[in-house]
Amino acid sequence: MPSRPVTVVTGGSRGIGAATCVRLAAEGHDVVLGYLRDDAAAASVAERVRAAGSRCLTVRGDTSRECGVERLFDLAGAEFGAVTALVNNAGVTGPLGRLADASTEDLRRVVEVNLLGYLLSCRRAARDMAQAGGGAIVNVSSTAATLGSPGEYVHYAATKAAVDALTVGLAKELGPDGVRVNGVAPGIIETDMHAAMGDPDRPARAAAGIPLGRAGQPEEIAGAVAWLLSPDASYTTGAVLRVSGGR
Repeated sequence: MPSRPVTVVTGGSRGIGAATCVRLAAEGHDVVLGYLRDDAAAASVAERVRAAGSRCLTVRGDTSRECGVERLFDLAGAEFGAVTALVNNAGVTGPLGRLADASTEDLRRVVEVNLLGYLLSCRRAARDMAQAGGGAIVNVSSTAATLGSPGEYVHYAATKAAVDALTVGLAKELGPDGVRVNGVAPGIIETDMHAAMGDPDRPARAAAGIPLGRAGQPEEIAGAVAWLLSPDASYTTGAVLRVSGGR
């Protein structure tokens, strides 16, 4: 394995993904930042990664497509060498609302990005890391997986429950290959995701129902991801760490 970890972060141009890239850079990871469309945002995060003393490669592509995932890992390997860690973070919710009102197009996109994209990325990481003799994967899930998110996005919750099953099963499958697989389940976090789904005030409104009395920050999720990728978590696999303020 290389002397410095080489970590692929999908959905790295904003929110939890961006915070994770910066946190991992501070902890000595070289970062491969996958993103879908916002070139300026990806370049801004890459600048912060480099300011922390780490190398950063930005790769534009769609992780719900096999060719996008393969290109992401191929370019990572060509630039930095063997990928030692993957943070599966790219995700979409679609508009807030009841399942009965959701369009088939929105349902399909949520499943393709949140589940198929994670499966494709895990498959490629599993192949590469087993060949390299080990590695670590962190799947970013959601407390929606256990809460169900009725009236908001049960389809999103369903994909995140599937991600949790993927995490547990793949951890058992890849343990003999020296690959650890864990998940982080954020609660309500202050990101632009809420505006994108049509409810920018959702974190502030939800605070009253959170035992700690506030929404979380992306950096708090990034810290959990960083721990799961660190040597301190060397005996941790198959875990889904809930970071939700008690919700």
